[in-house]
Order: sequence, then C-alpha cells, then structure tokens
Amino acid sequence: MPHNWAYPVFALLTRLITDREGEPVAAADTAASAAARERETADELARRAGIATQLARTFDESAGSPDRLARTLIELEPIGYSVLSGRRRPGREGGLIDLILVGPGGVILIDVSTWRGVTIRDGRLVRGDEDVTDRVAGLADLVYSTQRSLAEVGLAAGEVRALAPFAGRPVVRTDVYGVTLLSEAAAVSEIARLGTRLTPRQVATVRGVVETLFPHPSGAAVDIDPLTRPPVTPGEMAQAGIPVSTAVPAGEAPPAHGPASEPERLSVDQLRAALAEGMRRAPVEDWMTFLHPEQARIVRRTFTGPVRIRGAAGTGKTVVAMHRAAHIARTTGGRVLLTTYVRALPKVMEAQLRRLAPDVADRIDVRSVHAFAYEVLTSRLGPVTIDAETADRIFKDLWEDGYKDSPLGAIDPTPGYWQDEVRYVLKGRGLTDFADYAVLPRHGRVRPLTGEQRAVVWNLYRDYEIALQGRAIFDWEDVILEAEASLTAQPLPGYAAVIVDEAQDLSCAMIRMLHAVAGDAPDALTLVSDGRQTIYPGGYTLAEAGVAIQGRGVVLDVNYRNTAEIVEFAASLITGDRPPDIEGAAAPADPPAQVLRHGARPVYTVFSSRSVHDRSLVERIRRIVADNEDVRLGDIGVLALYSWHAREAAEALTEAGIPVVELEKYDGESTDAVKVGTIRRSKGLEFRDVLVVRTPPHLVQADAIDPDDSAAERRLLQRRELYVAMTRAREGLWVGVA
Repeated sequence: MPHNWAYPVFALLTRLITDREGEPVAAADTAASAAARERETADELARRAGIATQLARTFDESAGSPDRLARTLIELEPIGYSVLSGRRRPGREGGLIDLILVGPGGVILIDVSTWRGVTIRDGRLVRGDEDVTDRVAGLADLVYSTQRSLAEVGLAAGEVRALAPFAGRPVVRTDVYGVTLLSEAAAVSEIARLGTRLTPRQVATVRGVVETLFPHPSGAAVDIDPLTRPPVTPGEMAQAGIPVSTAVPAGEAPPAHGPASEPERLSVDQLRAALAEGMRRAPVEDWMTFLHPEQARIVRRTFTGPVRIRGAAGTGKTVVAMHRAAHIARTTGGRVLLTTYVRALPKVMEAQLRRLAPDVADRIDVRSVHAFAYEVLTSRLGPVTIDAETADRIFKDLWEDGYKDSPLGAIDPTPGYWQDEVRYVLKGRGLTDFADYAVLPRHGRVRPLTGEQRAVVWNLYRDYEIALQGRAIFDWEDVILEAEASLTAQPLPGYAAVIVDEAQDLSCAMIRMLHAVAGDAPDALTLVSDGRQTIYPGGYTLAEAGVAIQGRGVVLDVNYRNTAEIVEFAASLITGDRPPDIEGAAAPADPPAQVLRHGARPVYTVFSSRSVHDRSLVERIRRIVADNEDVRLGDIGVLALYSWHAREAAEALTEAGIPVVELEKYDGESTDAVKVGTIRRSKGLEFRDVLVVRTPPHLVQADAIDPDDSAAERRLLQRRELYVAMTRAREGLWVGVA
C-alpha cells in the first residue's frame, strides 16, 4: 500500500500508443502531431515521476513509520475501513497527511510523529526547555475544517478525530488541542474501541467527501485494495523514477528502523486482538457479522470449481458464508443464493447482510433449502399441497397397524427411528429401487440392518408413499425430490453462485438439487460445514451427490468465538465421537482449532427439581447483566433440546419480569430481550452467554455406544445438539440438569 502513489505512472505508460479517447493513433496523423502528443505524454510522465520521487523521499525521511502503520491498519479493510495514505491537505500545496481512516468508527486523521527529543510534560510538548505544543495546532485545525466539511453530509463533529502516534516510543496518552498523542501500539486500541458508529452507507458517503477534500498528490485516486493489487516490480519502480531502495518486496515486512529493542512496536496481532475485543463490547448482532482479516482471505479466494470450507464450532463459518456471498455478488454483478437447513436462520442472515453489505444485499437471496425448493416447484407446477402433520399421522398409523409387531419393532418399538430412516436415508436420497437400498452404506446410522430387515423397511416406505399419493399430499422430502427433478430437466438461470451453510445437515437430494442450480463453474458452489455438528441421522457423501471438490478444500483453524474453558467443557460431551463426513468415512481428524482466549469456567449444576432449576436460571441472568455493564439482555441465549422445555423456560423468565423473544420470531435486529428457543433453531447464531436448560440427566452421563442399540444412536445425536448449544457461547456457559 505505501507505493500506491506510483500506480498512475504504470497506467500512463500503457497510454503511449493511444490518444485521449483511448483509440489507436490513426495512420493518417501527421508526424508533427504525433510527436507533440509524445512530448505531452513524456512531460506528464516526468511530472508524475517527480511527485512520486518526492513522496518516496517523504516516506524515507519518516523512518518508515507511516509505512509500517499503514501496513498494519490495512488489516481493518475487511470490516469496512478504507486506508488512504499520503493525501494532500486541503489548501496546502505539498502538505501531506500520513494516513486517513474512513470506516465504521468514523474518520480518523493520523500524522505519525518522528520528532526527535520531544517529550510530553503536563500535557505539553517539550523539546529541551522549549514548549513546542503549537506543532499540534495544524493537525487540530485540520480536524475542525474536516468536521465542518463533513457536516454537510450529516456527519456529527464527534465522528472526526485525530491521532498523532509517536513512532516506536512509549508515550502516555495525552489530548492536546483535541488531538490524541499516544504510542503506535496504543493507536490500535484507540481505533478498535470506537466500535461501529457509522453504517456502511454512511461510510460510503463520507469516503466520497474525504477523497475530494484530501486529493491524491498525483491527481488520481489510487488507493488500491491490497488483496488484489498487483505487486510493483523494481523495473517498474525505476521506470517511474522512484528510488528502488524504498520498495518493499511483496509479502515481506518493511525494514525496521531504530534499535532492535525498540519499545511499543505496532503489530498486526495487536490490531487483530484489540479489534476483536472492541467488537466483543458491541451488541452480539455486530459480533455475528465481524470478519477477521484472516477469514477475509478465504472469502476472496477464487476456486476452479465447487469448494468446501470446513471448521470446528466457533471458527466463523457462517460469517464467512455471508461475506463470501456479498463478495461474489459484488465481483460478478449477479445474484447469489445463500441457503441453509435451519428455517429460522434466513431472516437473521438477511438483517446481517443489510448491515455488512447494503450495496448488494438485494442481490443475495437468502432461503432455507425447503423454502427455495418450494418456490421452484410452485413457480413451475403451480400450487402443491404440503401437509406435514397429516403425513406424520399417516406414518404413525401405518406403524401401529402393521409394522410395530414386525422384525423392526424388536429393534426399536417407537416409530421415530423408522420415520427418520425413511425421511433421511431413503427419501433423502430419492431411492426408487430396493436393490439400491439393500447395499446402501447408511452413513450416519449406527444400528446395522440385515437384508431381511431392510426389506421390511422398504415395504413400510412403499406403503407410506402410496398413502400420501392417495391423499394427494406432499411431505417436505417430496418437495425436495420434485424440485430436484425439475431443476435437472430445466436448469434455473440467473444465479452466479450458490453458498450452502451448515451443509452437513442437508440430505443427498438437497445437495444434488443445489448443484443442479450452481453447476461446476469457478466459485459457483460453496459448501460450508462441520461434521462434528451433524445432528440429523442419515448423512450423505459428496460422491453420492455427484459433487467433486478434490484439491478445493479450506479449513478454518482458529476459534474466534469461544474461550478455552467453553471449548474443553463442550468437547468432553462428544469425546471419541467420529461422525460421518460428507467427503466420506469419518469426520477428518483435523487438529483442534486454536483458541485465543481464556475465561470463566462453565457452570454445571444438577437440580433437585425444575422449580429450583428455574429460580436459579432467573438469578443467573440477573447476575450476568448486573455484573457486566456492556451486557444486554439481547446478548443472552436460553436454549433447550425440546420446544416445550424452551417454552417453560420462557414462561419462567416472563413471570420474573425478564423480557424474552422466541428464536423462531427473532429477525436478526438488536433487541433488549433474552432469546429463547430450541438448540436446532440456534444453529448459525451466537450469544455472549448461553444457558442450556432442562438438560436430561442421561445425556450428561458417560456411557459406551452400543452399535446394536438404536436408543444409543439417539443419545449420540442429542449430545451433538448439546455440543452445538454450548459452543454458541462466547463468554459464559451455564448448564442446568433437571
């Protein structure tokens, strides 16, 4: 980024054989006119090279401090900041300001101090016995003039501030004339603590004004995205008249100036840590859209075909999915489908996209996979009757009347296990021939079935389908299968990409349906998943779905959400669990994600009664808010395995005067009410504190998994659900067993 000022020279070189309108020089032009144009171009090159040389000298004389600071602060770019370097001050020919930040925290003018022998005493700048405080007055005047100019677009004066970091020196933070004097390292925290003060639309408006107020010395706007900017070669630098000695090779740190033990050296790690800490103090909705700079690199990567992004809980998969959708919408100009299994999550994602990418939010269709299939089907076939309640009753009647006393009843006498077999294994793959089912591996199902038992299951499946057809109704699995068939026969145009969050929860037929929309073009299909958070039986492999991702897999390996204590507690619940993975076999044994923070130990309590449990729940929430001034009720989640347990917890909180919002009604906007719902509805969400309520005792007792026990398989899935609930917590976890 420090060499952005050289870029116009490179662009100008390409114009030596073109006229002002960009058309090739006509053969009929006279030699004299052509020569005149060449001289004009040469003069312009010389002028810009002179400017570039002067800028290079300015950077060199400042001992590299603005350079180093700029290279660190560019890490703010993924969360909406623009870093403008070496801009000309309004009305001052040749006067430059080192850096200007424009972003969610407002406008920050930065002039790095390289003054030698200057110290701060009693709030004054002193060199020897001389008071040189007035040196700051120019920067203070610049703040005031900038505030007046930006007031015209509605920006409050308090959103424009100035920092004067002292290069490589420890300095006590001091305000002089409204300018904050501090060390380089402290500047990081100063910026991070600003949080989110401006919306993305406000940032875009303000940046436009700032770029006009502070023009680039070359007369062209050349602050180029550092993630896409081509590297500057020494040959290009020399051609532009820039001293090659000032260049910093791509990928290398700028040269250090001063002694190796220089204190208060600014670092990218400091910036990232301070930035994350600032976001943790904001409402949890802001945290859920926070993209760490390391994640931004994955968001922007280009792949030659379908790609899978995987990572453990807390590594930011959902936020990467949303930012990738916005990135592809911007770079292609097309529409993007962002889909997930959880039916309540799309409205939350829509609200988050309006915050993080208002410029393209209207070109990102956020749908649950069932809602998308239904829209496709009804738009092509007209109205269809979906009656999941009647379908459920039909299945249970068939079980009671003819299959409870079959060989299946000896394995599991309840219809739920067999309903899942039909829903996720058979219809989840769209099987139409028993021969295929007879040899199916049945990924995700622990209890093995003999050929005879599978034959009985097939008969149950066939009778169920006949009953549905007799009533002329669909279940939701039928909707997926019919939409898949329609999309395979007649592709759906208009989508540049399909991004699937929580892909491990989808069925094989769902993946095939979405693949039919996306195809195998570069960046057209992104699957985001974590096998360890698989909470539905059945499973599938990408090979079954006809999707190939060889060589196009990315692993998120840093947990930005949880503390080490929460991760350890949650992981103990699924020790030894190796769920099936969509790439085949068991979930990859990736090294544990790196956890960056420590915190309070989770609270785990077994209660003698539910009434005592509920009183403790109320007291815990009141204590969280009372002990932490930054915590809002809306940052707290109360989660349960069953809907009736969530409902009872909500009633207990309401009776205690604590406002609640049900997760199925939560729309992603910041709220001052505790969020209450089932664990399944919490997928893709985050909370500062999580309270897992009414936990069944048998799920927290260690036991071995018996492969012949269907109930053990059910316990395994529910433990994964509890793991999902616990890893939604950022700072605090409370588990109540009752």
